Amino acid sequence: MNRGRILLVDDDTDLRLSTAQALDLAGFDVTDSDQPEDIPALISFGFNGIVVTDIRMPRLDGISLMNQIHALDREIPVILITGHSDVQLAVRAMREGAHDFIEKPFSGTQLAETCARALDYRRLVLENRVLRAAAGQKDDLEQRLVGRSNAIVDLRRRVRTIGPAEADVLIIGDTGTGKEVVARAMHDLSSRAAKPFIAIDCAALPETQIESELFGHEPGAFPGAMRTRYGRFEHARGGTVLLDDIGSMPMAVQGKLLRVIQERTIQPLGSNETRPVDIRFIATSRTPLEEEVNEGRFRADLFYRLAVVSLTVPPLTARREDIPLLFARLLTEAAARHRIDPVTPSPTMVEALLGRDWPGNVRELRNAAERTALGLGIEAPGETTTHGEDGDAGRAGKLSDRVAAFEKSEIERALLASGGALKPVYESLGLSRKTLYEKMQKLGIDKSQYSDS
Repeated sequence: MNRGRILLVDDDTDLRLSTAQALDLAGFDVTDSDQPEDIPALISFGFNGIVVTDIRMPRLDGISLMNQIHALDREIPVILITGHSDVQLAVRAMREGAHDFIEKPFSGTQLAETCARALDYRRLVLENRVLRAAAGQKDDLEQRLVGRSNAIVDLRRRVRTIGPAEADVLIIGDTGTGKEVVARAMHDLSSRAAKPFIAIDCAALPETQIESELFGHEPGAFPGAMRTRYGRFEHARGGTVLLDDIGSMPMAVQGKLLRVIQERTIQPLGSNETRPVDIRFIATSRTPLEEEVNEGRFRADLFYRLAVVSLTVPPLTARREDIPLLFARLLTEAAARHRIDPVTPSPTMVEALLGRDWPGNVRELRNAAERTALGLGIEAPGETTTHGEDGDAGRAGKLSDRVAAFEKSEIERALLASGGALKPVYESLGLSRKTLYEKMQKLGIDKSQYSDS
């Protein structure tokens, strides 16, 4: 009987193998690894298991690994294995979100009981998410792609439709808009959610090593190739490969990638054999690839293979009304990371946020939230706000548009706090009931979207 899935991480080979054996004998489905940096690729928002990790490892310690896992899903239980001298560190980690810790030396029975409790908790989390979705409440996608603008609502609708499909997808969007967030969401909505999600930054791969990284190699394939190496595509078997910034991939490699996408097979360097690979491809680009095709920098046949379905992630300027709500969320997350009290954005701060162009999009907004949480203000060090003759340079849109966006964000925030009840809203905002109704109608605010029931 399978009692649940466990990812076990420890750089001590003997301890890891003996622990994995004990958990296997206890009926758990165990995957063990001495490579903590590879674990986040095996995790998704719907991951139906837990992680057990040693707290002290040379390349990536257990607490840092836990933080990476919780960036994907805060409710994945992480159990830390500690030595006697690490107990205080483990207690601190519990405050930061660790589910439990177990001190060496421990028995197999003790660990199995701890893991069973954590897996029961994880099952309840996943069941509650399904029940909330069935009841029409906010789903997980609304937590990842925050906002109520038409642009982001439409994006969430398309992600829900395309995610479960097997089609390859091309995602277009400016820097910092959240293309990888969209890709991960589609992976988690698909039947491949329990399999690896492998993100490959095409711009960061050295041109001399890119084929070996993607396809793998056999011993003797080139000077220094001493043993067999599996490429990224094989590591992603059954899952999803994200080709980030696909437009930067060299033309020579584009041809080989086209063959992989067409035939779903790979041929490692130095091998005459082809190997089947079951993977879904999602590619991203900062600019429309048609322009790269027209300029001769991207293969047209590869473009048409990748763009079976295409999505555009809107910049913040296309959903400016989402900025206050999104900033408040990022500010809360930043405060939690630094273990400080969250700051409530003031009306002056919100006006300043709405007045900026945010060329770095959500990534830049996140940095601003980080600085604000630390008490450093919105602007980056050395950055200054410039003003034109009318004192309004750098502020996008008319004053009336900015005021309307601000009013909408304040009313929405009050509705969220009250669970959709109107009386606390108009009382807290100093409005009459009639005025609140009129503003909601004018701003397109639907009360039913904020109701707890």
